[in-house]
Amino acid sequence: MMTALETRIGFHAAELREQGYTIIPDAMSPMAVSAIHADLWEDFERTPFGTGVFYGETTKRFGRLPVRSEQSQALILHPLVTGIVKSILSPWCDRIQLNTTQAISLHPGAPEQLPHRDQDMWRVEPGEKEYLVNVMWPLTPFHGGNGGTRLWPGSHGIHACEPVPTGPAIAPDLAPGSALLFLGSTLHAAGANQSNTERRGIVIGYALGWLKPYENPWLAYPPEVARGFPRELAELAGYVQHRPNLGNFEGQCPSILLEGYAGEPLGAIDALRPDQQAAAQAFLDAERRAP
Repeated sequence: MMTALETRIGFHAAELREQGYTIIPDAMSPMAVSAIHADLWEDFERTPFGTGVFYGETTKRFGRLPVRSEQSQALILHPLVTGIVKSILSPWCDRIQLNTTQAISLHPGAPEQLPHRDQDMWRVEPGEKEYLVNVMWPLTPFHGGNGGTRLWPGSHGIHACEPVPTGPAIAPDLAPGSALLFLGSTLHAAGANQSNTERRGIVIGYALGWLKPYENPWLAYPPEVARGFPRELAELAGYVQHRPNLGNFEGQCPSILLEGYAGEPLGAIDALRPDQQAAAQAFLDAERRAP
């Protein structure tokens, strides 16, 4: 019998697969989100505007949220969200990783962003496989008039091959505490901010563990920082191997950097998938039996 959490994961994962996005209206308490917003307030004020037509010259962005706000770790490690993400991505990887943690502020007058698919940061083929799931957490209300996220339902998966989406875009109303999840293959964009207030939010992206992430995790969270993270967060930030042997340190799992490694020489240790381990062992056994 499924637990209540498993039931909710299944519902939202199915909706995500079907329409390319799903909304969890009560994912966090508004008070908890307000506390995170307060932690980030000075960063929003001090960060310069972006440069370029994509990032937006009336838009502010900054990353490394777990070290700017310890409370933001609750968003990153949210059990329902990470359960949905793993349901979508686990068929294609051993483990998921953080792709980005980014705060975004669209200022009044910000134009509509170019519609795009975030998976296009990698040269991948659209289709059955998904590479990325993004989660937008509003810090202020989102709606069509202030640059709320625009989505094209049904534009994901194999439909990402189509040059023009078949249906119109939507801009769901989102309140702080809600979470909008959408696939890396879903066409989306920030809308134009036609209001007189900033539209602030946080996007947390989770990708297949073998991809190069958008935000360099070992620079964003060096070992002296990651040692203070919960183990699950440290692993999402890259301090764990992905089989076979990807992301290793001196041939071992980089988690040793969190456990008092003093710089001594290390011996490499296999980290293979079961099929690779079996093939390597069978080959070695055959060689030993040969005359």
